Amino acid sequence: MTPDVQFLLLLAVIALLFITELIPLAVTSIGGAVACGLLGFITPKAVFSGLSNSSVLLFAGMFVVGAAMFHTGLAQNIGKKVVSVFGTSEKSLMLGIMIIGAVLSGFLSNTGTTACLMPVVLGICSAARLPASRQLLPLAFGIAFGGIFTIIGTPPNLIASNALVEAGFRPFGFFEFAWVGIPIAIAGTLYMMFIGYRFLPKVNAAADIEIEQEFDVSNDNPQKQLISGLILLGVVIVMALNLKFITLEMAAVIGALVAVLTGCLTEKQAYASIDWVSIFLFAGMISVSSAMDKTGAGKLLAKFCVDLLGGTPSPLFVAALLFLVSSFLTQFMSNTATATLLCPIGVAIAQQIGASPHAVVMSITIGIACAYATPVGTPPNTLVLGPGGYRFMDYVKVGTPLIFVSFIVSMIVIPIVWPFFK
Repeated sequence: MTPDVQFLLLLAVIALLFITELIPLAVTSIGGAVACGLLGFITPKAVFSGLSNSSVLLFAGMFVVGAAMFHTGLAQNIGKKVVSVFGTSEKSLMLGIMIIGAVLSGFLSNTGTTACLMPVVLGICSAARLPASRQLLPLAFGIAFGGIFTIIGTPPNLIASNALVEAGFRPFGFFEFAWVGIPIAIAGTLYMMFIGYRFLPKVNAAADIEIEQEFDVSNDNPQKQLISGLILLGVVIVMALNLKFITLEMAAVIGALVAVLTGCLTEKQAYASIDWVSIFLFAGMISVSSAMDKTGAGKLLAKFCVDLLGGTPSPLFVAALLFLVSSFLTQFMSNTATATLLCPIGVAIAQQIGASPHAVVMSITIGIACAYATPVGTPPNTLVLGPGGYRFMDYVKVGTPLIFVSFIVSMIVIPIVWPFFK
């Protein structure tokens, strides 16, 4: 049995364990990474390489920065102001949260935006007396929508544009993704407000209880509230400036250090604020994603789909199939790795059938952005897992229909904006 087939069998087991949660999600993720090492898919040194990934430090740093807002009471105060604007209605709050998340993530890192907004949303939920589980997943989805507004919204956008340039075609413009991104955001938000909310769990997560307890104790220190707010603002500004000498993770860690040094929270509280389930879940799947790439399992899946196309398939059919393939792979595989794998294939297929590659590559890119159906599909999904008290199947129930909403919108809009034949 070839390594690519062996890996796909392992991936099926990992997916089954994620769905059934027979063992904790973090254990499944790290166990999958270890299995990849034992089976020789990746080197022993690469098994735990995910723990040294820069996003892990970004997660940890922003958990601490966010916790400072809770320990000082600032998050609750912000929450009360937002509630005063949008009211305490679950749907109106969802609308406000998704809009804010989408707008910010169009220009900032999706991961950074989630990490920055999550404590604010938890504060909003506390002030409105709503379970965080009703708002955190919509936040992650709103941020995913915003990621396809601009070319810098998420890494796959740049990868897709570069794939076109390397093949001799014009790149995508800065706001060109918004032609399909905004309609998807509108349709997706309407879906969440009128259909998707029905599948959201009503979980009073431990985080909610702890947050309210902290508010009761430390909601009377305006000076520290100001400091914690300035720390968050500073981190966001530095991330937005995209400075070469200060990376996202450096900004987050510096913010966390300043939060402790200024007394916004203690060292013990800082350690306790880090959601280690999210850390290990994300780190383990980085190694699994690497194994998918090295074994050629991703290419095997792509080739299988290409073979299904036959001789001279319809360009729309090609775009639709590649959308579905990319949206499936991105649920378990790094979105960057998925884009790196599929975008060149999309350009090649488009050239083979004599069609413009822009529509095909855009279909792949949007499909990659639809990482709604698993907690490991994208970092924002992982970040809200613990604080929202979600289970694996919650993502499947809410996110799977959302993928098809995005699919329908994409298949209508993309051929209009980027015609297959000129």
